[in-house]
Amino acid sequence: MRMITEPAREVPVVAETEVLVLGGGPAGIAAATAAARTGAETMLLERYGFLGGMGTAAMVTNFCGLHASINGSVQQIVHGVADDILDRLAHLDGLRAPHVVTSADGLKTGAQAYDTAAYKVATDELLLSAGVDVRFHTFAVDAVVADGRIEAVLIETKSGRAAITAEMFIDCSGDADLAAWAGAPFEKGGSDGFMAYPTMMFRIADVDSDLAMAEGVPNLKALIAEGNASGKYTLPRKAGIIRPQPHESEWRANLTQISRDGAPVDGSDWADLGFAEVEGRRQAVEYYKFLKEMVPGFSNSYMLELAPQIGIRETRRIVGSYQLTGDDVLSCRDFDDSIGCSGWPLETHVLGDVKWQFLAGRGYHQIPFSTTLPTSVDNLLVAGRCASTTQEGQASLRVSGPCFAMGQAAGTAAAMARQSGETPAALDVAALQKQLETDGAFIGDKGV
Repeated sequence: MRMITEPAREVPVVAETEVLVLGGGPAGIAAATAAARTGAETMLLERYGFLGGMGTAAMVTNFCGLHASINGSVQQIVHGVADDILDRLAHLDGLRAPHVVTSADGLKTGAQAYDTAAYKVATDELLLSAGVDVRFHTFAVDAVVADGRIEAVLIETKSGRAAITAEMFIDCSGDADLAAWAGAPFEKGGSDGFMAYPTMMFRIADVDSDLAMAEGVPNLKALIAEGNASGKYTLPRKAGIIRPQPHESEWRANLTQISRDGAPVDGSDWADLGFAEVEGRRQAVEYYKFLKEMVPGFSNSYMLELAPQIGIRETRRIVGSYQLTGDDVLSCRDFDDSIGCSGWPLETHVLGDVKWQFLAGRGYHQIPFSTTLPTSVDNLLVAGRCASTTQEGQASLRVSGPCFAMGQAAGTAAAMARQSGETPAALDVAALQKQLETDGAFIGDKGV
């Protein structure tokens, strides 16, 4: 590869803070809110002009993992900052009642649809009320590291290149960008290079909701097979999800599956991302034509909105002091250093389909604090889909509910570590757990 030498230059430090959070998705929202409420001067950097991460930028429009089926009863298990967001969404008329997600063998969990515009406003209000300094349109590009500590994050903005210093850093980028720049070990995909396929989400308006629920949703898989067999459509994902939004005639479509001729797309690679955007929009149009022609309830509908960006499920995952496994999820495992819970199934996006493995019995597992602790970087925590898991464990932990839980714990821990002068890894976990529970978080009941 041809190389050029970039001239050396001095980079201005445009801000200094105590806790710096990179990324404004569910983990970043909760981390910044918790850090500020725990007494730290907190700044959040977000590359878009709004918060929500994949929930808004990729238009997921559905909270997964907030609920669990506890011995057959679907209940909310992620609280704390998540409750504040749900309350604000409800006040803005942007929240639908939770719905039950059922497996083929009758196991259950829950999910909850929301409106993306309301989510953007609700999270603005939340962070501003907590006193967080939110910096939009800020693209982090590198880190300055010395003696195992991050000193600054380098950013690019419309005002040019700059640096921001902090005492504690929290990587909620989804791609473990900051952890990777700082030299923390990470994995990407599986040992065979496989990564979960991305999806281009879209929304549809003027749906006959009663007809779609009665005849469209139950027959969707068979109708996709019929559409493919007819030769009129090429629909790579053989099953998908269509569900109503908070306002009955608006529906979301989680149908597309983006690959390069079956090979995974790497969401941390700029060329793959560009390809995925174009291919995702092409597939979205194809699936919408199919819905309009073949699926009951959609004949008079129109495509309302394509997501601003492709929905990425998996890239880098840090290798922390512990990696949450698929067995941990399915066995509903407890951890002495629990900082939250999740009841979402293992949701594995394989070629052409999605494989689900639901949690039985108690219906949730605890999330260990150790999944947020990278090795070799003393003043960094990581929360969200890039936390320390195996690939199988990430297939459950990457959704919004556990990301809220991890983010709140990471933000609280960062503020406590700064106050005590300790590294996050050296924190008194019992004190952290007590603070989380005081702040409304649910970290699990052992033996339930």
